[in-house]
Order: sequence, then structure tokens, then C-alpha cells
Amino acid sequence: MAHTYPNILIHCVFSTKRRRDLIPEELREKLRMYFVGIGKGHDVPVICAGGTANHAHLLIALPAAIPLAKAVQVLKANSSRWLGEHGFDFAWQEGYGAFSVSASNVEAVKSYIEHQPEHHAKHSFEDEYVSLLRKSGVKYDPEFVFG
Repeated sequence: MAHTYPNILIHCVFSTKRRRDLIPEELREKLRMYFVGIGKGHDVPVICAGGTANHAHLLIALPAAIPLAKAVQVLKANSSRWLGEHGFDFAWQEGYGAFSVSASNVEAVKSYIEHQPEHHAKHSFEDEYVSLLRKSGVKYDPEFVFG
């Protein structure tokens, strides 16, 4: 799109199916790099990626012509297939969280994503996710938030 200059920064969060510890530590850096590669291949820049054994965080720059749901679907489907090709019985849980990020907050979000293992030494994914929803003002049903 000529003359279109978006800066739509989104912090995406999604978990493994049933939030099981399915991502081995030795593959996390490769998965992080794979997310970046998926993004490049589909014109969805992945600024930062990280996570733990049971979930992923991505900071993406959403292009104007790509709906958020499509961007997340592409990232989840391709990464799931890649993990399966590496011999893991793997699936992401349905759904995701997506939170807008101001340009002035990018470094803080990147730091948060890069330090997930330390963060989760103190907080569970479930607590973190509910906290992100609350801080962002997202209404949710506690009975169904985790599928």
C-alpha cells in the first residue's frame, strides 16, 4: 500500500496445548529464531520472541494489510509444524492474547520477553496471563480464559 506508514506494535502471547511443558530448553533459542524467520517470510516482522516450556511471547510489527488473527495463525501453524518435524508431539492451544505496545514502551516489552525464564521462576503462566489481561483492560470469563 503506497503512502501507508503503520507502526502497529503488538505483544502476542499463546500457550502450548493444555499449557503442558512441550518446548524443551535446548530448542527455545532455535524456536525464537524460527519465529523471526517465519515473520520475514510472511512480511510480519518479529521484533522479539521468547518464552518458556509452555508458552511463547512475540513482539510483532503488524503490517496494515494483514489482520492480527492471520499473523498469529501463520506464526503458530508454522512453528507447530517445525516442532513436529523435530520429533515432538506438539500443538499450540487455541487462541492468544494480543496487547498493543506504544513505541516508547518497546524496550521494556523486549526486556520482559527476553527475561521470561527469570520471570517464571516467581510467577506461573496462568498468573502472568491474567495479569496481562487485567492491565490491558481486557474483559474475560475466568471459567473459559484457558480453554
